[in-house]
Amino acid sequence: MRRWNFSAVWTSPLSRASETSALAGYGEVAELRADLMEWDYGTFEGKTKDEIRATSPNWTLWTDGVPCGETARDVGARADRVISEARSVEGNVLVFAHGHLLRVLTARWLGLPPTEGRLFTLGTASISVLGFDSDGDQPVLQLWNDTTHLRG
Repeated sequence: MRRWNFSAVWTSPLSRASETSALAGYGEVAELRADLMEWDYGTFEGKTKDEIRATSPNWTLWTDGVPCGETARDVGARADRVISEARSVEGNVLVFAHGHLLRVLTARWLGLPPTEGRLFTLGTASISVLGFDSDGDQPVLQLWNDTTHLRG
């Protein structure tokens, strides 16, 4: 990430993201953003997909949501606020957050419904870059799910 300059660094207040920002060398400058917290899984928090599907065989987070938690639309609204704020920053914004939230954020960046985050898988500690095409007006994926920095 040293090849980029960042005007702002934001992190989810949850420990996994904030600790990752510190490990990456941005802990001192990273600003906490509640909108970057992971999807609220409600009563499914801590349960595996297999445990949930034992009672709901065809369940998916993207289409069925979770009882007493957030809907894809709720997460999309948070992602939209992050995008709006990021677009108001002059320069690049570095974000440390969580898989499902980042997948929704990507869908919204591209103008897709929040549920289309299902199309973008992410590996742990991967780097992805959202930006604009060469004309500077079309939001695009410039880099996705890159883990080459993890190879020793």
